[in-house]
Amino acid sequence: MRPPPARGLVVLVAGLLLAASAPPGAAQEEAVESSIIAPLAAASLLLDGAAGGDLMMVVGERGHVLVSLDQGATWQQRAVPTRATLTGVFLHDGSLGWAVGHDAVILRTRDGGETWELLYSAPEEERPLLDVWFHDAERGFAIGAYGYYLETEDGGDTWFERTITALDEPIAEDDPDAYEDGYEDAYEYGYDDEYDAGADLHLNRASRSASGKLYIAAEAGAVYRSDDDGATWLALPSPYEGSFFGSLPLDGDSLLLFGLRGNLFRSDDAGETWSRIDTGTSAMLTDGARLADGTVLVAGLAGVLLASHDGGTSFELVQQADRQGLAAVLPLAGGGVVLVGEHGVHTLPAAALAARP
Repeated sequence: MRPPPARGLVVLVAGLLLAASAPPGAAQEEAVESSIIAPLAAASLLLDGAAGGDLMMVVGERGHVLVSLDQGATWQQRAVPTRATLTGVFLHDGSLGWAVGHDAVILRTRDGGETWELLYSAPEEERPLLDVWFHDAERGFAIGAYGYYLETEDGGDTWFERTITALDEPIAEDDPDAYEDGYEDAYEYGYDDEYDAGADLHLNRASRSASGKLYIAAEAGAVYRSDDDGATWLALPSPYEGSFFGSLPLDGDSLLLFGLRGNLFRSDDAGETWSRIDTGTSAMLTDGARLADGTVLVAGLAGVLLASHDGGTSFELVQQADRQGLAAVLPLAGGGVVLVGEHGVHTLPAAALAARP
């Protein structure tokens, strides 16, 4: 069996995660037990964050969910019906949101995180969910280890599993051999081959561009794009054989793709071609964000924070002194960011991100 999935800080702190050392049966118990309100939850291992309206939310180990309504100045923990490690969170607005994690748990809140309901749990699968994304209040998907891909069309009340069927090569619409090759479904979407992609790969993080394109960053150099809200997926040419942990859409069809060993790539044609960006680090890169002033950030382990002041073309290192691993970056309205990770959650002022003379 392959090692467990490595998203964000999971590689660095696997020994801290309950699922890594729990005895048989403990995972299922964690999935149904409620989280414990912990005084130091804001300083615990946190793995993802999201913002919607005035609400900011972070999630992490032991079912920890914390919310802030004052731009990260203060955080309050909220009780949830699981103690499983939570790895991904998505906010539709300031009220409606979902969180996913180990034991394939899927949670939903309708009141800004005040209360939560357990929508789905499958500890027997032994495949954690790693991220969640919603097109609107009803349609969404959750992704995870070993190609785990769940969809919902009713806001999460029911979920069904599917496999990414990736289309791997565009064709001309007038290709006379398209139907003869037996790819009628692929032809409908403009591609000449389709196959089950991601069936055994860890699907790590989903993102969406302003133009509506969806991307999934996965292990083993895999990256996928959907131009139809996830109905079909295209396996993109990969610039690297190692795992990717996320992508950051920029303006137009530009995006960044980041992963192991400090690898950072840029595409200006929606992932058809890539160029490598020198990062000056070998740390795993885990998340990215764009600030209101145009600054582009990419965060990683060992306190690595990369900042770009030219639209994501080049980056400089803003090394965090504590060298604690970072899992997520959330922009603040007045400048600066919330940093989420091994240290818990704290803010970094805009002045710390300013371009160096």
